[in-house]
Amino acid sequence: MYLADRPLCPRCGVQFPLGDGTGPCPICTDEREYVDWDGQRWTTPARLRADGFRGEVREEVPGLWGVGTTPDLGIGQRALLVPGDGGNVLWDCTALLDDDTVARVHELGGIAAIAISHPHYYSTMSAWSREFGDVPIHVHAADLDWVPRGAEVEPWSGTEREILPGRTLVHLGVHFAGGAVLHWADGTDGHGAICAGDIVTVVPDRRWVGFMYSYPNLIPAHPDVVRHAVRTLSGYRYRALHGAWWGHVVQGDAHAAVVRSAARYLRHLGLEPDTEGG
Repeated sequence: MYLADRPLCPRCGVQFPLGDGTGPCPICTDEREYVDWDGQRWTTPARLRADGFRGEVREEVPGLWGVGTTPDLGIGQRALLVPGDGGNVLWDCTALLDDDTVARVHELGGIAAIAISHPHYYSTMSAWSREFGDVPIHVHAADLDWVPRGAEVEPWSGTEREILPGRTLVHLGVHFAGGAVLHWADGTDGHGAICAGDIVTVVPDRRWVGFMYSYPNLIPAHPDVVRHAVRTLSGYRYRALHGAWWGHVVQGDAHAAVVRSAARYLRHLGLEPDTEGG
């Protein structure tokens, strides 16, 4: 398996193809994350498999498959296989790439491109790319400084980039400077969907979403960034919004949920929302 012996930080799940796994993880030492209280640890995908971790592929909603790791590792996100003309987009990434996962993803049509919302989900993106034929990894140019040494990515810039028919990356700038979501024009119901990771995060009350600069350290996103994100998303048609974790999905009125959630967020900061709710 490609890169099976290269160091991986179990706190965030990011692998460093040319790292030596002896120093602190640059992802976790940033103020948006944290180093485990017992100190920096390192592992490898091979060691994770030996310790009983395995990949998990299951249908998130009809027509949309998720890829995760069980038991949960690091941030615990699951990726999505977003289908359409030209092949599947792997949206975001998970740490464990084992033989059963590879076989199941091939059964579901393989991967034609990888797109990552932000650096916390870079994970083992290089291994995924190589395993499926060196497919391109799309990362917003504003986050290039976070790309691990040795990882080959295709940077994009501006507000949007269609990477495959009906799958368009949209730059919002929430959480990280390059924070992006994926607009899926067909959606799971034909009315469009947003694959958001935790750039726009689906909270436990799935009628609402949230916006944060740091989740574990409770640093809020800047109000101007939230306003910009909502205005940008207003230009896209979508009824569903898929967050970063299994079951974190807003169905039916996702656009309205984003608008009202931004309005609530701003009110709790003592600010007035604009006429679009953001």
